[in-house]
Parts: sequence; C-alpha cells; structure tokens
Amino acid sequence: MNVIYVKDSKEMSEKAASLLFSRMKTTEGQLNLGLATGGTPQGTYEELIKKTRAANQSFAQVKTFNLDEYVGLSEENHQSYRYYMNTHFFNHIDIPIEQTFLPNGMALNLEEECARYEQLIIDNGGIDVQLLGIGSNGHIGFNEPGTPFSEETHLVKLAQETKEANARYFNDQSEVPSQAITMGIASIMRAKEIVLLISGENKADAFAKFMNGTLSEQFPASILETHENVTVIVDEAAANKMN
Repeated sequence: MNVIYVKDSKEMSEKAASLLFSRMKTTEGQLNLGLATGGTPQGTYEELIKKTRAANQSFAQVKTFNLDEYVGLSEENHQSYRYYMNTHFFNHIDIPIEQTFLPNGMALNLEEECARYEQLIIDNGGIDVQLLGIGSNGHIGFNEPGTPFSEETHLVKLAQETKEANARYFNDQSEVPSQAITMGIASIMRAKEIVLLISGENKADAFAKFMNGTLSEQFPASILETHENVTVIVDEAAANKMN
C-alpha cells in the first residue's frame, strides 16, 4: 500500500487527477474507471477535466462504473448520483453517455438490478482503477460496518450515521433515502488498482483506525490493506491523529 501525504484537499485532488490522467495516457484512453460521489472526489473531477482539456485527451473510449445509487431517486433528481456525475464530470468531457454506468435505483426488482450491475462490470472486463472515499465509520461505497467481505453488488439499508453525514446535500434529513444499491466489498476488491481519498478533520479517526492494520468487517475499509495495488492520498487534517 502506497500512502501519499498532502497538505490539503486541493493538493489531494490534484494528485488523484494526475494519477488517473496518467493511467489514461498509458492505456491510450482505453480504461474502465470506477467512480465515487460526494464532497471528497469532487475536486478530483474538476482537476481531471482541466488536465484532459489542456492535453486534448479524449474520454471516447473510457467506460465508467459508479459505486452506488440511492433507491427511489430518478436520474433527474438533483440528489441522485447520476445527476451528480452528469453535473460535476460527464457533461464536461467527451465521454459517450451510454458508456457511463450507475445502478438503477428506480428498478422495479432491486435484487435483479444488483445482479445485472455486477454482471455488467464483469462483462466489460472489470474495473481498472477504482476511486474511493471513506466514511467516518469506515464504510466504502455504501458497505456499512458488518458487511461481509464476500458481498457483491447488493441492496443496503443506510446506517443512521451515514444518513446524517449525507443530510447536508438534502433540504432535510428526512429526505435522505433509507436504501441504496452499492457495489459490494468483493466487487471493489476485484479492481486492478484502488485509489482511496481521505480528507478533512472529520476523517481523522477513520484514517487512524485504517492505518492500525486490524482486519475487521466492522470496519469495511480495513480490507483494502490486503489488496496488492492501493494508493491512499490523505491530507494533513485527516492525518493529524497519526503524529
């Protein structure tokens, strides 16, 4: 595991964007990217847009697979992850929209949708680089504490702590969906490379726990230490309990 310490979230975003851009260059644009949403990766998308525009790098052969989507929110809903991805990334690059994949949180049969999404990733050759954040309780994707490491894409009931953390994106906490479809831990671990972004003082406890090396399903991110190709990019605020 490679841990890169940076000053702040801006530098973290620049480092992550540079890494993703370099992978695109070395594969001549043929890349399957696993993407995350939320506040942490937003700066990375902004920096990646700048880099690819400056270099005239095309996304025409890139395919993207998002970690998760809320159940019950349409693509047009401003709080859906499809809307987030379109707004913060896809609308600003030349990627064909049909090559951008997220779980369908409006599917009539959610269990079937989970199986379909898992198979979709496999059928496309798997994920080359997976971008991740970490929750204060150690969740990755929406895999909450207690999720089996063997779990593939599945339907999850969101922990209260996670709903509270995501409430800032909604008008009221009561609007936060109670369920989501998420790639499972086994799905994430099949990625050839993983990039974990950790930023902010509110993630300091999670980073310290992550670095103590104790493998436990009660702290889902701990499994990442067993992956052969993980880069962690962490800023000073998130690393301040490691001194």
